[in-house]
Amino acid sequence: MTGPARTRDGEEPEAATPRILCDTAALTSKEPTAAGVLWKLTESGRQLDANVVRLAPDHHVAPHAEPDLDVLLLVVSGDGALGTDRESEAQPLTPGALVWLPHGSTRSITAGDEGLAYLTVHRRRPGMQIGRAE
Repeated sequence: MTGPARTRDGEEPEAATPRILCDTAALTSKEPTAAGVLWKLTESGRQLDANVVRLAPDHHVAPHAEPDLDVLLLVVSGDGALGTDRESEAQPLTPGALVWLPHGSTRSITAGDEGLAYLTVHRRRPGMQIGRAE
């Protein structure tokens, strides 16, 4: 007899049951000066990673490129701007804006006077593998 099925990372998967994970309105209604990751998807066996992130007013994520993963970004509160390497002007970010950040693209995010909170979703990166060097 074998034990329960395991994920690639050796975790026992959560029951495959749809459920509400968090209330983004409640998460982002707190003091807008608090910044960082407010929520993170942690369920075992998942195929996605997701985070709710808040930037404090007038703070930013410096220009960078993600070489491997497409990312969806959904603005849930506040305001800000999306900078790209192809646009001369930053694109406005307001609640409800759904942004596709294709892999390889350069992007930056700047929070406005109210701060900015957004949800990101992307394919889960494989866990680190320990093995022998060839």
